[in-house]
Amino acid sequence: MTIAAPPAAPSASAPASPIDRHADYDRRKLFIISVIALATAGMSFILRSSIAGDLQTTFLDPIDQVHSAQMLGGILGVAFLGFAFTIAIGSPLLDVLGMGRLLMLSSLCFIVGTLTIIFASALQGAMRVDSVLWCGSLATGIGWGLVETVINPLTATLYPEDKTSRLNVLHAWWPGGLIIGGLVGLAIGHAGFDWRIRIAAVIIPAVVFGAMIIGTRFPPTERVAHGVSTREMFKEVGRPMFIIWFGAMFLTAASELAPGQWVEMALTRTVGMHGIWLLVYVSGIMFVMRHFAGSMAHKLSPVGLLWVSCLLASAGLLALSVANSPVTGILAATLWGTGVCYMWPTMLASASERFPRGGALLMGLMGTAGTLSIYFVLPRMGMIFDEAKITAAGGTEKFQALSGEPLNQVLIVASQTSFRAVAILPALLLVVFGAIWLYDRSRGGYRPEKI
Repeated sequence: MTIAAPPAAPSASAPASPIDRHADYDRRKLFIISVIALATAGMSFILRSSIAGDLQTTFLDPIDQVHSAQMLGGILGVAFLGFAFTIAIGSPLLDVLGMGRLLMLSSLCFIVGTLTIIFASALQGAMRVDSVLWCGSLATGIGWGLVETVINPLTATLYPEDKTSRLNVLHAWWPGGLIIGGLVGLAIGHAGFDWRIRIAAVIIPAVVFGAMIIGTRFPPTERVAHGVSTREMFKEVGRPMFIIWFGAMFLTAASELAPGQWVEMALTRTVGMHGIWLLVYVSGIMFVMRHFAGSMAHKLSPVGLLWVSCLLASAGLLALSVANSPVTGILAATLWGTGVCYMWPTMLASASERFPRGGALLMGLMGTAGTLSIYFVLPRMGMIFDEAKITAAGGTEKFQALSGEPLNQVLIVASQTSFRAVAILPALLLVVFGAIWLYDRSRGGYRPEKI
């Protein structure tokens, strides 16, 4: 079983032919592989979250019941760390190692990581079972990171004249994977099957896209195809505008991912319905609307679309902070979901269009910024939540004495406060994107940079 290596890059003096004119590359098949790989990552994400309670009661409580939740947080959180480091390290090496090889490795990581979690009891021995679960979660996080390392520059290479639209369509399959995984997990759970069957569902799409890679030729990245050197690629990192874009990615991702992780815990008690259903609903909005990003970006420009997205996201988070019923929860979630749905893929597309010489490295750094934001923002949300509940109760001792409905009311106040605090993040970007939007208009409008 071999994977065709990327062809040698043309010399700097030879004009590069657009990828869609190469008969050697099946653009449609490569895009479908990317879609299935990203959907696999989404399924792994939500199914791993859905078995969190089972992992805690089955493996962690018997080890240390007092600290089992903290142990569980470490096991789930290491997937994000694996993602961040993988995309940061893999992106500058993408042209050396080859897209096909890295994407095949991601398929193996999903399979091996999932099997490690399933057979954790049998694999313990030299290490404790919690360490085995940690390794399994890390492997799936690396698989997720490898997917993002490959599919973003691959899509930008396959569709150089339509990056914003195509990257949004591609990333519609992240919420698509969340929806598929969520529904599969619910169906398996209602059927009474063991949690191991639930998480095992990830293996099916992982095998599918891994098998599709065999014998498929992958193109060189856009940067290599145009003869841009590795040294030139690294020089792009130091451009002031990219540093601004990197920071903006941190805030846009935090506006989407951090509240998404907080929904079940915080909103369930405030809106009177399971927060996970709001997350599935928002995922459905994102899946549909990302297919229409191209026309909106054409009317507003990508940075204009980001400005509108930040306005809606900030308003949506404020609305979630005061929502107190299923109806108001759905309305607020609609506003927030509409705002955040274009952020991640449009930020990637804009970075690729503004800094095409940065190639896979800059797109990888953008993904790293987005994922690392969770590590900074989620703990801060937790800190705000804890401070708010103590303040609402009138002090630590009074809080510890609460129970029943008085306790629930205090926690409602804390939940609303934590969402209200996060609303400032996309609001800050209104100034940044507004200034860039006006600057582009002063120069005759937005134009992607050509290599």
